[in-house]
Amino acid sequence: MSHSFKVVIPARYASSRLPGKPLLELAGKPMLQHVHERAVESGADEVVIATDDERIEAAVRAFPAEVCMTSAEHTSGTERIAEVVAARGWDDGTIIVNLQGDEPLMPGRLIKQVASDLATHKAAAITTLAFPLELSINETDPNIVKVVLDREGYALYFSRAAIPWHRDPQETGSGMHGVNPVLHHVGLYAYRAGFLKQFSELEQAPLEVFEKLEQLRALWHGFRIHVGITTEVPGPGVDTAEDLERVERLMSVI
Repeated sequence: MSHSFKVVIPARYASSRLPGKPLLELAGKPMLQHVHERAVESGADEVVIATDDERIEAAVRAFPAEVCMTSAEHTSGTERIAEVVAARGWDDGTIIVNLQGDEPLMPGRLIKQVASDLATHKAAAITTLAFPLELSINETDPNIVKVVLDREGYALYFSRAAIPWHRDPQETGSGMHGVNPVLHHVGLYAYRAGFLKQFSELEQAPLEVFEKLEQLRALWHGFRIHVGITTEVPGPGVDTAEDLERVERLMSVI
């Protein structure tokens, strides 16, 4: 069943590790243009890039693509998206996918999946995705966010630590399958417009500050996050110059 949804791509020019990141060139195009193309491939009925920088605005209009100028005071992409929702006057029930502006290899199928997951889970304020960590690199890497779920697929906790901890592998076996497999969280989110308005007014949670994971704010305040499981591993995002080179190499063989 097909569900209607929109994609908003928050994009900042300033980046401590890679200044001007959204406009850096990959395979002859600005990285942000590749991200926009992935969003269009998802089948979204509208794709908007949200920024506070005139250089990004000019580049986006040259793609061309829709752009919404937002405040420079936002501390997160979610807050930026909330401003887009207010500016566009989207209905509270509108499903919006938050696609980060540094994910040029995010498959359109996953963007569609996270939106469909929200449409079918009415109790969820947010939906996101994860895949078995066995398909990943290193469960102790703090840059890999892990998530543990309840029996209905709702998140119990997200962490940069290795969770759940396999205390007795000799007794229970080396695999972490079954009720609580070790899962690698995918930083892709879907929300309803009405929830975004609420979220932007919530106080930061101590756990969010400690782990530097914004989704913990929602859990702290009692909102539910459903996690869809995928076996499709998205390509790497871009945080550093080394990441940019890696993605460039991957694109050359696609």
